[in-house]
Amino acid sequence: MLLQYWPQRTNLSFMALRFPAFLFSLILIAASFTLIFTKGLNFGIDFAGGSVIEIEQPEGVNEQDVRQVVGDLGLGEVQVNAARGTGVDAIEVIVIRFATQDPEDGDQESAQQTANNEVRSALEEAFPGVNIRSSAAVGPKVSSELLRSGLIALGVALALMMLYISVRFQWKYAVGAVAALFHDVLITMGMFALTQFEFNLSTIAALLTIVGYSMNDTVIVFDRVREEARKYKKMEPAKVIDLAINQTLSRTLLTSGTTLLALFSIYLFGGTVLSGMSFALIFGVIIGTYSSVFVASAVVLMLGLDQGEKQRREVEGFQGV
Repeated sequence: MLLQYWPQRTNLSFMALRFPAFLFSLILIAASFTLIFTKGLNFGIDFAGGSVIEIEQPEGVNEQDVRQVVGDLGLGEVQVNAARGTGVDAIEVIVIRFATQDPEDGDQESAQQTANNEVRSALEEAFPGVNIRSSAAVGPKVSSELLRSGLIALGVALALMMLYISVRFQWKYAVGAVAALFHDVLITMGMFALTQFEFNLSTIAALLTIVGYSMNDTVIVFDRVREEARKYKKMEPAKVIDLAINQTLSRTLLTSGTTLLALFSIYLFGGTVLSGMSFALIFGVIIGTYSSVFVASAVVLMLGLDQGEKQRREVEGFQGV
């Protein structure tokens, strides 16, 4: 219904803002690097190791009661948070997290599992009949392997995206697309360092999704840029790119808008389990839409937009018109 108020044609000069946009992006990237290497990412159990136990909240028991029971076990820093489960019949749960334990006999995984069992026993003793919904312990060796595998998956995805764009378009488009993808991933990770949302395997999955979403948006813009460049060979390259972006602007905003509606619903009502992933996707969709316009296209313009045709091969004895 609101689409009737959207103009059928827009004529915005996006490339006129490319230098302020570049400066803004450089500031965000520098801030992200600073936050990642100073404040650091809040690695979850998947990457940092440790244990997480989720129990159904007993009647009349709050977070402080559970924190007091677990805190007396001498496990170091313990995080106890109340949350609401997912699904139609969602219930109140309490999530307990504690870091990797120092082993006495050199067996790290056994020490972690022993601490996990101690917490379970203490909870069952303090709150008879408590329902322990899930319990997991991850050793540092496994967590480091998961982190390495996640980063490799991210790197492979970026490399394959660059290869695809090189084949589908030209190397200039590939450089612009990959620059936008690095831009999106780095700034999203910087936002995680700033907010200290838990960085886990779900976050890696969200980053890979952001890479695919941003690339899809970029490919649509690039396809229209190439089409308009062949049509208007004497038009200034900046105006050609502005024309292509304006023609795809309605599709870009509608797609991003509907996607964000679903993601905000997940973030608000999906519980703590999905909050980190949905936050990454929300921020990634916004920054990915921005980078498709102001980063990827601007890089192509800086490298030189090809608007000419390949020269026809001259055939001896033939005079064309």
